[in-house]
Amino acid sequence: MVKLKTFVVIHCLLFFMFLACSQKAGSDPNSLPQTKEAPQVIGERPKPGAERVGEYLPILKGKKIAAVVNHTSMIGGTHLVDSLIKSGVNLVKIFAPEHGFRGTASDGEQIKDGKDQKTGLPIISLYGKNKKPSPAHLEGVELVVFDIQDVGARFYTFISTLSYVMEACAEQSIPVLVLDRPNPNGHFVDGPVLKNEFASFVGLHEVPVVYGMTIGEYARMVNGEGWLSNGIKSQLEVIPCQNYDHNTRYEVLVKPSPNLPNLRAILLYPSLCFFEGTVVSIGRGTDKQFQVIGAPKATNGEFKFTPKPMEGAVDPPQKGKECRGFDLSGLSVDSLFAQRRIDLQYLMEFYRNYPDKDGFFLKTAHFDALAGSNELKQQIIAGKTEKEIRAGWETGIKQFKEIRKKYLLYYDFE
Repeated sequence: MVKLKTFVVIHCLLFFMFLACSQKAGSDPNSLPQTKEAPQVIGERPKPGAERVGEYLPILKGKKIAAVVNHTSMIGGTHLVDSLIKSGVNLVKIFAPEHGFRGTASDGEQIKDGKDQKTGLPIISLYGKNKKPSPAHLEGVELVVFDIQDVGARFYTFISTLSYVMEACAEQSIPVLVLDRPNPNGHFVDGPVLKNEFASFVGLHEVPVVYGMTIGEYARMVNGEGWLSNGIKSQLEVIPCQNYDHNTRYEVLVKPSPNLPNLRAILLYPSLCFFEGTVVSIGRGTDKQFQVIGAPKATNGEFKFTPKPMEGAVDPPQKGKECRGFDLSGLSVDSLFAQRRIDLQYLMEFYRNYPDKDGFFLKTAHFDALAGSNELKQQIIAGKTEKEIRAGWETGIKQFKEIRKKYLLYYDFE
């Protein structure tokens, strides 16, 4: 009995020593977490980093702050900008990504510099002539806050904006504070890994289409792997989410961009965005964006729709032309979430049945930019099966997962 009690005491001491070391390692946002416990609490929703005001407000006090934000940067019903100003933070300027500060600009539409009418703060566009803040833009700034809802696909440009902001700030020795948000596509990793020679603003780094990380975790990876210009390191800090892990089904409260109106569209986005490099419309200019697919010359499918100009899609593909194809808006969100993979069948079947195969892919290089190489297009044209195409992804995905796991902040799905 004495030996058993001694064993129990020693075991408990070792456990608490390990726990203390783990907590100490996790206190540095750039340190690698030694352990990740699933933080889910039954009945409680995930809490984004922006809502953990007490964790970051002391960091901001007494400094001149710039914020990289858009319409998703909300704390409940209050915008982060308004919350910071009300809390006495010296906010000096706003940086706006694609779709603008209010999130209403169309896909690809250049954003102009301006002034926020409510606060009078200058707004600097990071989706116009500048995609990276210049030294002049950062003059007088002592810290940059980044708070934008991501959807977890490589071609969603907010992670490119994040990388350029980190790089610009690193060059000026300005710290970056990322307020993390859950990723609605953070529950799997899939797709071809980008080849460096195909890098663009719709894919800067050698990651799969779906990388299964929050924007805070992604920032840690970009920094830790030396992916910024010349391997420069950002003075990075991340305020993590609470009650979130990589198995969480997260319902985004504010649509992250004009053409992702609901969770179904967000879950379909990694599979359907490839169509943006083809003649096929994915519903821009309708009320079912990223939930319908069709083209004027298509002969299969019974669903018909006609894209029209609207807010967020002032000049949609196939504007004013009747498109024939398929309505995916009846697909179950539960089934889409459970799928945990990109569905190539939409793209492969549409190409296989399209009567004008020479005109299917746009003559621009946009499809290859989205895919991250020219291989996927060549494989589809050659009639490769999905199994054959996926076999080419396996090594790249495996190698990426080894990198990815070093930077996770939350309990993983594997």
